[in-house]
Amino acid sequence: MNRHIKAQKDGKFQQIVPPGTMRFLDFARLSLGAGEKHSGATGSREYAFDIFSGRASMRVKTSDGTERVFRSVGEREDVFAGPPVMVFVPPQVSYEIEAATDDLDVGVFSAPSHSIALPRVLAGADVVARDVGRDNWQRTVYSALAENVQAERLLAGETLNPPGNWSSYPPHKHDQPNPPKEVVLEEIYFFRVKPAQGYGFIWTYTAPNDPEGFSTVFVIEDGDTVLLPKGYHPVVAAPGYQLHYTWVLAGEERRYGAWADDPRHAWVKGQ
Repeated sequence: MNRHIKAQKDGKFQQIVPPGTMRFLDFARLSLGAGEKHSGATGSREYAFDIFSGRASMRVKTSDGTERVFRSVGEREDVFAGPPVMVFVPPQVSYEIEAATDDLDVGVFSAPSHSIALPRVLAGADVVARDVGRDNWQRTVYSALAENVQAERLLAGETLNPPGNWSSYPPHKHDQPNPPKEVVLEEIYFFRVKPAQGYGFIWTYTAPNDPEGFSTVFVIEDGDTVLLPKGYHPVVAAPGYQLHYTWVLAGEERRYGAWADDPRHAWVKGQ
């Protein structure tokens, strides 16, 4: 598995993480101009659409012909301009997205599902904002798709690092079944950097006793994607550059916060 996918924006629809690459998750990026449309069907998967920038209308139709229309979804100039707006779409429906602005940019994430939840826009009070950490590991975490929706697998949100700050810190992982403290969840990070010529780093590494262990540092630039099938994954922004990432999780058990800190570094929480 190629765990670091460099930025690519070529065409209206890009399949960045194809189905089958990870056990559960896939990821595509949709870019449309005003009046342009994209349609599809969810099949046996549930979807999270993250409106990175621009506004859109979205129609969702179930197999019995029932239709729901969400108008004027999204409002950000870019991901650094405020909290996310996401749309959850369950399996076994068709959908159509129509751009209302020239700069519509959408992250499309999905995972296998039998969910019977209704399609739903997640915005405003549905999005929980928290300032996490302190000092140079303080960051803002937005949780959008969580227990507020009866999804089967997907959890989704965004994290915003101030320049020079760390996140996903202390380093944590969610790759061993040890409920309720830790459950197995794979994850995708999609990064943006402001100004766009900036960069950051992510260190992906496994516990010392992992028989398939690795330790790799990736230089992350604007538009990069990192796949996290297992292991710890702390992130840092270079000085002078804001770092943002959309994070999406999926696994057998759906529980946000069920992870294990690296015991060598967890002490910083108690300072």
